[in-house]
Amino acid sequence: MREPDAWRFSCDGHVPNHPQFPVLHYPGVLPEGPDRAARFEALFATHHWPPAWRAGIYPWHHYHATAHEAFGIASGRARLRLGGAEGRDVEVVAGDVLVLPAGTAHCGLEASDDFVAVGAYPQDADVDMHRASETLPASIFTLIHNVPHPDADPVSGREGPLMRLWPRT
Repeated sequence: MREPDAWRFSCDGHVPNHPQFPVLHYPGVLPEGPDRAARFEALFATHHWPPAWRAGIYPWHHYHATAHEAFGIASGRARLRLGGAEGRDVEVVAGDVLVLPAGTAHCGLEASDDFVAVGAYPQDADVDMHRASETLPASIFTLIHNVPHPDADPVSGREGPLMRLWPRT
């Protein structure tokens, strides 16, 4: 597997994004085959990122201040915006994985009719949700700072790229 793409986003005043860790995009993690959603769930669970949902991506800018998040694209394709209204548009297709550090805004812009993502969070994560807003409370940055470092990369485990690209502080 090749090195994931890594994209950084700054706070734009409406969404915090993560001050240190980049978003990671792993293209083509799982090849076509039977029940890719179940295979993503098994992969994530193996690396201590228990699967939490199967669905699309909300069509409004939102983020989780208390948890990192992984998406495995089980079927279809979608265009997402990462990092807030002025962020980056990203195309994802079946087999891809995105890993978003706490605070990173994401929004579904368009998707094929068969689009399904599998969402997962690190073991014991306390997941919240916030929409983009006109002002950001200072407490949001404290919440993001206090999110525990994952024990493993959701794709490759304890030796995966996330462990190097998201250094422990």
